[in-house]
Amino acid sequence: MEPSSSRPRDHDRPGPRHRLHGDGEELQQLLSCDDSQDSDAEDSPLLRGPRRLSLENAETDDEQRIVPAEGLALPDVERQRHASHKSKTRSKTSCWPASLKYPKSVFFIIGNEFCERFSYYGMRTILSLFMIKALKLNEENATIIYHMFVMFCYFFPVFGALLADSYLGKFKTIAYLSIVYAAGNFVVATASATDIGLPSREMTYIGLLLIAIGTGGIKPCVSAFGGDQFVLPQQARQLASFFSVFYFAINAGSLISTWLTPELRTISCMGQTTCFPLAFGVPAILMLLSLVIFVIGRPGYKVFKPQGNVLVDVSKCVWNALTNKMKSADMKSHWLEHADERFSEKLRSDIRGMLRVLLLFVPLPIFWALYDQQGSRWTFQANNMNGRIGSWTIKPDQMQVVNPLLILLFLPLFETVVYPALNRAHLLTRPLQKMGTGGVLAAAAFVISALVELQLQAHYPVPLEAGLAQVRVYNSLPCDLQLAYANETFPVRRLEAWTRTDVPAPQGNASVVLGLSGSCLASAEQLALNLEEDKSVSFQLYSIDPVSQKVVSVQSRRVEDILEKDASPRVRVMYHFSDSSEHSVKFSMHGELMSNSNNISGTGDYALVPALEPAESYTITVDGKEVATNQLLDVGGVYTILVDNSDAVVLADVNPNVIHLMWLLPQYIVMSVAEVMFSVTGLEFAFTQAPVSMKSVLTSAWLLTVAFGNLIVVLITEIRFFSSQASEFFLFAGLMLVVMVLFIWLAVRYTYVESQSTDEARGAQPAAEQTDAAATKTDKS
Repeated sequence: MEPSSSRPRDHDRPGPRHRLHGDGEELQQLLSCDDSQDSDAEDSPLLRGPRRLSLENAETDDEQRIVPAEGLALPDVERQRHASHKSKTRSKTSCWPASLKYPKSVFFIIGNEFCERFSYYGMRTILSLFMIKALKLNEENATIIYHMFVMFCYFFPVFGALLADSYLGKFKTIAYLSIVYAAGNFVVATASATDIGLPSREMTYIGLLLIAIGTGGIKPCVSAFGGDQFVLPQQARQLASFFSVFYFAINAGSLISTWLTPELRTISCMGQTTCFPLAFGVPAILMLLSLVIFVIGRPGYKVFKPQGNVLVDVSKCVWNALTNKMKSADMKSHWLEHADERFSEKLRSDIRGMLRVLLLFVPLPIFWALYDQQGSRWTFQANNMNGRIGSWTIKPDQMQVVNPLLILLFLPLFETVVYPALNRAHLLTRPLQKMGTGGVLAAAAFVISALVELQLQAHYPVPLEAGLAQVRVYNSLPCDLQLAYANETFPVRRLEAWTRTDVPAPQGNASVVLGLSGSCLASAEQLALNLEEDKSVSFQLYSIDPVSQKVVSVQSRRVEDILEKDASPRVRVMYHFSDSSEHSVKFSMHGELMSNSNNISGTGDYALVPALEPAESYTITVDGKEVATNQLLDVGGVYTILVDNSDAVVLADVNPNVIHLMWLLPQYIVMSVAEVMFSVTGLEFAFTQAPVSMKSVLTSAWLLTVAFGNLIVVLITEIRFFSSQASEFFLFAGLMLVVMVLFIWLAVRYTYVESQSTDEARGAQPAAEQTDAAATKTDKS
């Protein structure tokens, strides 16, 4: 999820000259109203609270407009300025049209958003495991690439908003960047077919950059474009219902894809036990469908010309004030007072108010640094745990669906139960108090994950490392062997393996000479093995000599190992048959055939077994002969079935996961509570405490804190302070606590803006914005 996994944080700002929406006759009726006709608007339910409107900034009567909400590019519903002490005898309905048709074009926007969120979260859910399983990156490099991708996804919205507001308009920005977005998805899907000879890593990086440009660029535009289709205040209630459906579409798309794409990747296809091309291909098709749906709705859209962006005005004012201050020796009450007179006093005052709130954004990047590791480090952690529940297995990347589900549960629970109870107890009554508690809980979540990691480390396989190679030697000869290596001798029984995980390979390659002796060998032999740095390879020893004679020549078959853990057991059959007949190895459970390796024959070869369901009651047969019963093939295990004619044995190259996946629930629960108290409250605090005109700047700053948070993860991962992942989790928890001490110090010194009533505070964040802000709570989408 994104600040949470699946909800709209996409805000953008309209220009200062948007005109009032509606048909000509309705507009004439609306704009012809005199003061006496709308003098009762102050008390009208239509304009009360979040449904207020404003006709500010209109230069002439025929240019009056609804002031769009600064920051979200949504139709503003500020309170209309009315002359005071007017008669309230005239009915409002005589001025405002009674009703307007619901804009059916918004359903194209909703369909577009469903497909786009399905595409984004479906792709992102499996991205981390794809990089370590298919691209063969280690966890550190996969973490760096993942968080760089997320960083760019939250960096480009600033440029998307500028592009939409100043140059192309929202429709063209969404359409053009969706093409870039879809192209990136198809590039990644093509790159995921790693066995067709394409440069998969390079193509993946290019595809991810295109996706980041696309999703980031349209982020501030889609919800705002939907809001543009409504006439306010007449359609305020319809607008709120639109955002409810819009919010539901986002949740539905993200939740379905987060659960579905891990299932698709575990399907066997293209001769592999996984199918990343299918898992990435489905989101790519959905993104293309998203574009088609959006363009089809073009004839029914209300499309406005770009009108400029307040972020540009703020940047100019701040830059001008700073440069003037450096040139001037005058002392003024605030450095913004050095700005030229062309920048109004209201703009400078609003910037000052905004800066007070931005100061409290200090802890946000660290919070996102912790939060976004649900898609990287916590997913890798889940990959080393056992998700089997009876006959059903939860995939490690499917754990990412827990956070958005919990957020959907916790949001109403906290609003209706938890916060009222705390208020009655006079606890956490202020937003900043809730944020401080949420930050401490985020740190606690990482302490829990570190404790879980300490338990997992005892069961981890020896990792592949730079400068070292790993080797496994399987004995399919008809006798036990004595194997000599590095001045040591190791016994290797028949149909067993010798493993070495620390063979030096300083130059990238290593040649290892093994001495072999045994009762079935005519004489002692030496076997030269070629190894590679940062790789594990296996050699099967066998003989083509007649069984009745001593082995004159030992043969070896080189096989590159696949040792990555997954939700399904990895199984291969290494076989040696003396005859030329075809043979079969079958896997059955409770009498039902689960997999069948047919047509295997010859000497010294191997076959990969299609994905099997994890279970502890497999029966394995070779040509109808049972060689193993009640055999455990479990989550995370990597197994070799070593077959020599009619004899066979099951060997575990990597032991299966033993700690259950549900032990991750505590850290997910605590992090979700932290998100509700820290992220959700923080967004609401910012939007109610800052000036209305600064909402777009706050939105940009909010998104940029997500980007900087992911940059922090990249830097810490690159520096690699600790070799233990548990220690790194403790480091992040400590950073969060340190930052929260600073935040609490700032919060104690902060003076709340109390001049607005509750209704006015909400009015500063009108119905459309409130819905969109609620969506932002649960989505860094």
